[in-house]
Amino acid sequence: MTDTTTAPAPAGVEANGLNVIDESERHGSPATLFWPWFASNISVLAISYGSFVLGFGISFWQALAAAVIGIVASFLLCGFVSLAGKRGSAPTLVLSRAAFGVRGNKLPAALSWILTVGWETVLVVLATLATSTVFERLGWGGGTVTKLVALLVVAAVTVFAGVFGFAVIMRLQTFITIATAVLTIVYMVLAADHIHWSSVTAAKSGGFAEVVGACVLVITALGLGWVNCAADYSRYLPRTASSAGVVGWTTFGAALGPMVLVIFGLLLAGSDPKLADAVGADPIGALTGILPTWSLIPFLLVALLGLIAGAVLDIYSSGLSLLSLGLPAPRWVAALIDGTIMTVGAIVVVFFADDFLGPFQAFLVTIGVPIAAWCGIFLGDLARRRGPYDDQALYDARGRYGSVNPIALALLVIGTAVGWGLVTSVSSSTDWLTWQGYLLEPFGLGGKTGLWAGAGLGVLAALAIGFVGTLFTWRGDRGIAKQTG
Repeated sequence: MTDTTTAPAPAGVEANGLNVIDESERHGSPATLFWPWFASNISVLAISYGSFVLGFGISFWQALAAAVIGIVASFLLCGFVSLAGKRGSAPTLVLSRAAFGVRGNKLPAALSWILTVGWETVLVVLATLATSTVFERLGWGGGTVTKLVALLVVAAVTVFAGVFGFAVIMRLQTFITIATAVLTIVYMVLAADHIHWSSVTAAKSGGFAEVVGACVLVITALGLGWVNCAADYSRYLPRTASSAGVVGWTTFGAALGPMVLVIFGLLLAGSDPKLADAVGADPIGALTGILPTWSLIPFLLVALLGLIAGAVLDIYSSGLSLLSLGLPAPRWVAALIDGTIMTVGAIVVVFFADDFLGPFQAFLVTIGVPIAAWCGIFLGDLARRRGPYDDQALYDARGRYGSVNPIALALLVIGTAVGWGLVTSVSSSTDWLTWQGYLLEPFGLGGKTGLWAGAGLGVLAALAIGFVGTLFTWRGDRGIAKQTG
């Protein structure tokens, strides 16, 4: 049995869906992975993460350590997941069937779809708010009409790239990489005189729990948001490509931009408490307050390009996740469906939500827990697996991967249950999440108001349960063994 979502597509539109990429279409080298990963993570949004990290009440040096560890560790996870794409030449949520079973994988596919559609929506919202803020400062009007037009334009570009697929995305990301790198450097030069080292270093140190919380925030906001789609781009590489190169170029390309931008954000937020507070309401638009008027349009351009780059990768992968749930349609149709949901969701957030930061952090933590558990299981399976994936068995519930792997599903459920019990993500607009943190008191961690309540330990616990549990319970593939095609 083979993938049925691959069908003739309109001219210029990628026809590949959930199928294993044919040998004739595999090309390039691991170094080509640098471009999409760098472009998708060079967004100036990362500057605002500096403010979020310092918001845990820690010193600059503690924040620096938390940021560096969080950035590298989270994107290293993406690097290892990308390795599976090179080995199997199929989308991430198809390769996940080897661990969960062909039908059992529908639960991880649903989680992946929620995560990617959520991120698409977040990025379109941020682009809309940034455009409104810049237009208001320029005196061009930043009201409802401006927001609606900006939202629709950004959504249209995102959907266009998602529909046309891999080739268009790779060309677009190469352009965005160069443009955003240059414009971001210009922004940093213009904003540099607002950095005051004495203010930055004056912040008092926080406790270990606060440092862990800051580190987990970085992990969930950056690399953990990409693990469920990391193999989608390495699947076009030849299977003979260097494994170390795949991991290295993915990690380097993804981590380089955020490393520079988050550190710069720490310096800005540490120098100006008012700026740090403003970032909570409008993470990108707030950054325009320290710029001269003439530079606002270039700033808006770099902001939009960076956000669109991330949204493009998300919509491509969300479409693949939707297909893996069983949608009987070509990949480009799935991308159109997700684009519609993304647009409606962005309209709701922009025009009806009370604030941005509270729901954003709640989203990161709440969906980050099950995604971390899935990632641990996926990587544990990858670590125990030798050789390439069985192409045919990925699409046949009677094959060697079986229909359902109850152990993997149990680990996912247990990891999620433990994880949600060790996190809290309540704000004025997320009161419905008060049920989280139910294990903080029984585990002696001070309850929902203790020092560890905001540390995000549940994300780390879920990842560990998934990975270690898989290593110790892995007993080879299930079902009828077949030769690799």
